[in-house]
Amino acid sequence: MYVRRLELVDFRSYERVGVDLEPGPNVLTGANGVGKTNLVEALGYVATLDSHRVATDAPLVRLGATAAVIRCAVVHDGRELLIELEIVPGKANRARLGRSPARRARDVIGALRLVLFAPEDLELVRGDPAERRRYLDDLLVLRQPRYAGVRADYDRVVKQRNALLRTAYLARKTGGSRGGDLSTLAVWDAHLARHGAELLAGRLELVAALTPHVAKAYDAVAAGAGAAGIAYRPSVELTGVGTDREVLAGALTAALAESRSAEIERGTTLVGPHRDDLVLTLGPLPAKGYASHGESWSYALALRLAGYDLLRADGIEPVLVLDDVFAELDAGRRERLAELVGGAGQLLVTCAVDDDVPVALRGARYAVGEGTVRRVD
Repeated sequence: MYVRRLELVDFRSYERVGVDLEPGPNVLTGANGVGKTNLVEALGYVATLDSHRVATDAPLVRLGATAAVIRCAVVHDGRELLIELEIVPGKANRARLGRSPARRARDVIGALRLVLFAPEDLELVRGDPAERRRYLDDLLVLRQPRYAGVRADYDRVVKQRNALLRTAYLARKTGGSRGGDLSTLAVWDAHLARHGAELLAGRLELVAALTPHVAKAYDAVAAGAGAAGIAYRPSVELTGVGTDREVLAGALTAALAESRSAEIERGTTLVGPHRDDLVLTLGPLPAKGYASHGESWSYALALRLAGYDLLRADGIEPVLVLDDVFAELDAGRRERLAELVGGAGQLLVTCAVDDDVPVALRGARYAVGEGTVRRVD
């Protein structure tokens, strides 16, 4: 799989731009702030319907414009597919696959498989559990696009359940005689258990498959300086439960019943996959709080490379993006990383200085300026 062409209209800093890309390495060079990351962010958005940089869509639309458009032509198994997304802040995004409108924007997920590493990924190691949950869920959707619907359904249930609990909490706080109407809470419990069990099972299966790839990738990037391990930490007791959906739903139901009074007291949902974490370790110690800057950088990179390797093991050849990576690595790590990714079907590298990129990865080259992208080789 590779992206043959990318076109942007009113996306970030670009009023209108188009660039033809090649299989194998593509290096986009330009000064900081001219829009290199905007290009790969657009491709990441097509793959996940999410930005790795911001939480809302509004910053993706160029100042003064009302909507942004991303078009990309993706070649897979010799066939080309045109994907188009229109981003309209505050409204539902619109999508097209080929010549046909998609019923929902998320129907395009799976048309482009892409793994992106960016400096923001340091938060996978140093940041809150939400960053690591997002990492798992994005990778889960890349492997099995149906999980986009599971994820959306679960998020909707948690939002509705939280709204109900919040209303009851405020009623109690203001002295309401009934403490809010919780008559429908059991219904939302059932929905949370069902959708949560499906999401939880998917994550557990993913972590089991991902674990050896993380250890291998970190060993390769860090040249054997420490052993990396990952483990899933659920918000409910799951010892011996496995990944059976019905059993997981039962465990969630029991945990919800046990935490009912605490949830009413605090006005929020305390049980479920949205409270879980992915624990990262280096040797016997947690990576968060103990890993140095270099170790954290290597670990974050290893997590992305592990996801890339897992997709390839599944028979999926994703596009690999390294956004401003090489400037942070010493010469040894640069060369080791080049060896690891040199065989990618398509690799996109952004950098401020050409010399930061190992010679082995200098394929098609592009100069990125203010609102422009120009091939230079």
